[in-house]
Amino acid sequence: MWGRKKPHERQAAKPEPKYMQGRQPPGPPAASLQGTRQVYKESVEPTGPMTGSVAARLSANLQVKGEITGSEDLVIEGTFEGLVQLNEGKLTIGTTAKVTADIMAAEVVVSGNVKGNVRAKNRIEIKKDGSVTGDLTTPQILIEDGASFKGSIEIERSAGKENHKSAFSLIASTSTPPKAAA
Repeated sequence: MWGRKKPHERQAAKPEPKYMQGRQPPGPPAASLQGTRQVYKESVEPTGPMTGSVAARLSANLQVKGEITGSEDLVIEGTFEGLVQLNEGKLTIGTTAKVTADIMAAEVVVSGNVKGNVRAKNRIEIKKDGSVTGDLTTPQILIEDGASFKGSIEIERSAGKENHKSAFSLIASTSTPPKAAA
């Protein structure tokens, strides 16, 4: 097994083969890594009550069926089917996400694809690449140009706060004509 060498004797390091010399890419300069941690930390940190902690994440390669409940922030980038209930947390649906679920959270930001009803305590935001098929219930809504939405919107007044309907809210809540009584 050890040949002629004994395990307790020091062995000289073998020189690098000539064909490998000078072919390895140089490592990154030390200065280029400075500030990376800060930028990364700022990009994944939630805002609001969870400030100072990192959001939980379901990555793009995960496929999950079931129920998710909790009170911390969550980022879904994979495929999820079931129920999501985050009492005080922010749910972010990433651009690669395909979610088929009823969602209840403090705040919901959609950049991917959602099929199901979404209820947010504070606000719902559908980004330009986002798609939602289902009913939305929230005190505040933002739908960017280019976003896809099919369903109804119910603007729910927040308890204890004076909430005036904006022109957009009035348009959104009256965009479908009332049905005539039969």
